[in-house]
Amino acid sequence: MTASAKKLYKGVFPVAPTIFDADGRLDLEGQKRAIDFMIDAGSHGICILANFSEQFVLTDDERDLVMTTVLDHVAGRVPIIVTTTHFSTFVCAERSRRAQEKGAAMVMVMPPYHGATFRVPDSSIYEFYRGVSDAISIPIMVQDAPVAGTPLSVPFLARMAKEIENLAYFKIEVPRAADKLRALIEAGGTAIEGPWDGEEAITLMADLDAGATGAMTGGGYPDGIRKIIDPYFAGDREAAAAAYERWLPLINYENRQCGLATCKILMKAGGVIRHDTLRAPQPPIHPATQKGLIEIARRLDPVVLRWGRSR
Repeated sequence: MTASAKKLYKGVFPVAPTIFDADGRLDLEGQKRAIDFMIDAGSHGICILANFSEQFVLTDDERDLVMTTVLDHVAGRVPIIVTTTHFSTFVCAERSRRAQEKGAAMVMVMPPYHGATFRVPDSSIYEFYRGVSDAISIPIMVQDAPVAGTPLSVPFLARMAKEIENLAYFKIEVPRAADKLRALIEAGGTAIEGPWDGEEAITLMADLDAGATGAMTGGGYPDGIRKIIDPYFAGDREAAAAAYERWLPLINYENRQCGLATCKILMKAGGVIRHDTLRAPQPPIHPATQKGLIEIARRLDPVVLRWGRSR
């Protein structure tokens, strides 16, 4: 794990939304403002082009443009994780190489899948990740998410961590995530450099108790997630638990009601971006549901609802 051990990444690394204008075209100025807000709100780093970034509605050229725009704009202020998921080993490796060349700190990759039935066996998944690792020298984060529909057992993940040079981070989003994180840390030992929480932080306290060192959440309120993990890592579990209880209604609203639209709705309400457009065929969030989200958020006074007033 020599290459990936150069720097240990931990903390809050939320997923940045991809910003569109009212017609669904890329809004690169809005993209930059969203990134600036996320940094100002306390993000230790940022992930781009993930599922919560609507990566599945972008063309290849748009993906590259968003990546280049964000990496150039951030200019090293915080580390950027670029999602490079693709079914093809060749395409994923090329995307990952390009991300590294442009300045990405890490790539995040789901196991290869396509649709509801295209899956490959563990041996092919192993070779897939090894092929991506061979193409780069920055860390790989395995995204273990239900959307892939691909079971990844703890022994298999631990084996890859021990045997594939750059594969060292794991975002666990499956049911009973804490149990899987705990078992993975035990099975993989020091090869598990980054056991991370996901799924909008709905299981964050349990995952922290299991040994999670990072949280990849939605992009709307990194300051709120910091209020949980900062005291936890400082040894004050009671303060962390109290903060978790306070922010949990908003976390739940994102997880169960608004999903990936949450950060855009909050960013628009706070003047960070002009439009909260989701690309078709995704349906817009009902106005009443949006109202409920903002009402809950206002009780917490997150940075997102204040950031745009002075800019």
